[in-house]
Amino acid sequence: MIVNMPAKRNGLLTLSALSRSVEASSTRGRATPSTERRKRSDCNFLFGAVQEDEVMATLLGPESPRTGGKKRTRNRNVLTRIRQGQIAGRGFSRGTQLPEVLLQDRDKRAKWHGIPILVQELYDSSDLNSDFIRTHTVLKELSSLLSMEAMSFVTEDRKTAHESTFPNTYTFDLFGGVDLLVELLMRPTLMTLQKPKMNDDLVKDCLSVLYNCCICTEGVTKSLAARDDFVLFLFTLMTNKKTFLQTATLIEDILGVKKEMIQLEWIPDLSGLVQSFDQQQLANFCRILSVTISEPDVGNDDKHTLLAKNAQQKRNTSPSRAEVNQVTLLNIPGFIERLCKLATRKVSEATGTSNFLQELEEWYTWLDNTLVLDALMQIATDEAEHSSTESSDESSLATIPMRHRLPQSMKIVHEIMYKVEVLYVLCVLLMGRQRNQVHKMLAEFRLIPGLNNLFDKLIWRKYTASNHVVHGQNENCDCSPEISFKIQFLRLLQSFSDHHENKYLLLNAQELNELSAISLKANIPEVEALVNTDRSLVCDGKKGLLTRLLTVMKREPPDSSFRFWQARAVESFLRGATSYADQMFLLKRGLLEHILFCIIDSGCKSRDVLQSYFDLLGELMKFNIDAFKRFNKYVNTEEKFQVFLTQINSSLVDSNMLVRCIVLSLDRFESQTEDVKVVEVLSECCLLSYMARVENRLSFLFRLVNIINVQTLTQENVSCLNTSLVILMLARRRGKLPFYLNALREKEYAEKYPGCLLNNFHNLLRFWQHHYLNKDKDSTCLENSSCIPFSFWKETVSVLLEEDRTSPCAIITYIDEPYMELDRDLLEN
Repeated sequence: MIVNMPAKRNGLLTLSALSRSVEASSTRGRATPSTERRKRSDCNFLFGAVQEDEVMATLLGPESPRTGGKKRTRNRNVLTRIRQGQIAGRGFSRGTQLPEVLLQDRDKRAKWHGIPILVQELYDSSDLNSDFIRTHTVLKELSSLLSMEAMSFVTEDRKTAHESTFPNTYTFDLFGGVDLLVELLMRPTLMTLQKPKMNDDLVKDCLSVLYNCCICTEGVTKSLAARDDFVLFLFTLMTNKKTFLQTATLIEDILGVKKEMIQLEWIPDLSGLVQSFDQQQLANFCRILSVTISEPDVGNDDKHTLLAKNAQQKRNTSPSRAEVNQVTLLNIPGFIERLCKLATRKVSEATGTSNFLQELEEWYTWLDNTLVLDALMQIATDEAEHSSTESSDESSLATIPMRHRLPQSMKIVHEIMYKVEVLYVLCVLLMGRQRNQVHKMLAEFRLIPGLNNLFDKLIWRKYTASNHVVHGQNENCDCSPEISFKIQFLRLLQSFSDHHENKYLLLNAQELNELSAISLKANIPEVEALVNTDRSLVCDGKKGLLTRLLTVMKREPPDSSFRFWQARAVESFLRGATSYADQMFLLKRGLLEHILFCIIDSGCKSRDVLQSYFDLLGELMKFNIDAFKRFNKYVNTEEKFQVFLTQINSSLVDSNMLVRCIVLSLDRFESQTEDVKVVEVLSECCLLSYMARVENRLSFLFRLVNIINVQTLTQENVSCLNTSLVILMLARRRGKLPFYLNALREKEYAEKYPGCLLNNFHNLLRFWQHHYLNKDKDSTCLENSSCIPFSFWKETVSVLLEEDRTSPCAIITYIDEPYMELDRDLLEN
């Protein structure tokens, strides 16, 4: 439930607003009062079960009419003034204007811990001519009350956190404390005359109290996020190193709930601000940037469908705010270069731990959750247990007591936390519209060689435990810093390699020479991207980054979610136009056998991991006769082959890319019958023989068309539509398209739902035309991955959608008229 920010008068809360806020209750677990109780919600909260007679007696003394004294004016009745304020707006201007004697009396019953009185003192001691000494003293007292609640929220079980209530922060906000602190912070920007300036410690405490209120009461965060002036003002506080961390953490929390994404170009002198940051500040600033350059997650599966995305793109033709913000960042001089330096610096190059320990002590909430502290202790233990395996520069730690080595572990985690944020920003920029510009800069500033040098000592340290419970790639979770770092590193590699010629920077000079030798031996020309690779920008050392990744990939437990990201990163290296040399480079390192072991023999049950391996296997084997020969050598029994088929058939959404690879490869091999090796493999390979049987290809086609429809198409399952099209395009080349369409018709009648399958396929192909014909990138991907010209894709779809019922290649020919239910308005809505 969202609590609206109470109305203000002269910068402070009206009591009628207090009443409405009480009715709305706290955002964390408070129930909404019934209609009958709303009339008295202000009294219930402010006065509880105290009777009106008691309140008046407390306020008016012995001469009260209720105690036999002289009759007083109605304005002396607090309850009456509250109700008049609600009706006529002539009530108290803030909650702390209630008589102190009443607040003190009610404080004992409501357990307010003196917060209303302290807020009143804060207000009285912070007038325009104040020196803020008393103000700071009062604020420290308030801070101690509020910080305990914030700590309980940070450390408690997240499953029950939403059921908790935090009366201290709620009370502080209800009596105008939050608004008062905002006013104090912004006062220098509103004053024309020079007034006493708040010192840095007071500013820090104001920001800390505001953040404590935010993490305990969501309504506070939302109300602050609605104030653009305050949000932009906070950025000006980041120029002060002493208040930077508190400011950055508060901004991040506020932007996380802001309805509309902030535009970075609104920030005054953003370029100067960023250039003034030291490297640690810049890393922390990346936490804020990650919110401003990422497209918001709609959180609704229906909005992720391609139909909905296409409709949204038609409505929003201009760049999104996230895209505009990405351009703004790229225009800041030296920004990308500094991020590359941060991402690739060694732990020994970072500053000492003393500053971090101080930050940790005074701003514990920076640690996100207690898993970080657990990770520190685990690393310290791991260092003690595995010190003998460390390199000479770190092995000396083994002789130092663990209590003295813990700061070194903390330093490592600190650096890891920085790099997670930096890599995330770089990854988002790599996937944006300015991808080529970002690629050029990342290559120039040697990001990949730098990460390669960190791989063994930091990214995938040998003694890092692998038995973490790792969440799936689509889950929102609070992972430990090391797990987040690994996943972000793998995502970056995937984005860097995907369909880009810079992928060869992941190799070293020796490995590039190996690729050239493979091409020479096979008597095929070298790939142009390989020839054009600047060898001064490739990896150093005995192994390139791709080879190091393959090594750790083989050591990972079967169901580890790291496998998903590892396979995606390696697959991205192979994606695009098929390269025989690239495939052989990986085949020589045993990748195919490792994948088959995971699919067939490891007992892996994770659908995400299996999907990533099916996709990788498809790219590795496509058009490669040597790969099919290796497959047949590994899958050397009928039992193994049946396990493999079972895995494929268990989820075609996951395995259809591999099915497409086998169909395409079979078609090419059947046209190379003059090659003795090809003929031998065709006759011996169980996988090719299986796919060569037309009934098996038809079985895949039936299921691929049947598991999707226009309304459920997403980026994840649209590949099923394209795989079904590949099967029909190859049939058309051989003049067998009518046979396949008639087989679909017979399948419908056999299953007793005539027209259903073909009507669905007709609608899918009409959507395909709308989706792909105006998308250059998607069409290029289809052409590169299949080696079928996109013109043939378009022709085949047009032929299938012909409205001539006499055409043997038109779907409509095979749908009997009574069963025609073509929804021609579906795509126009």
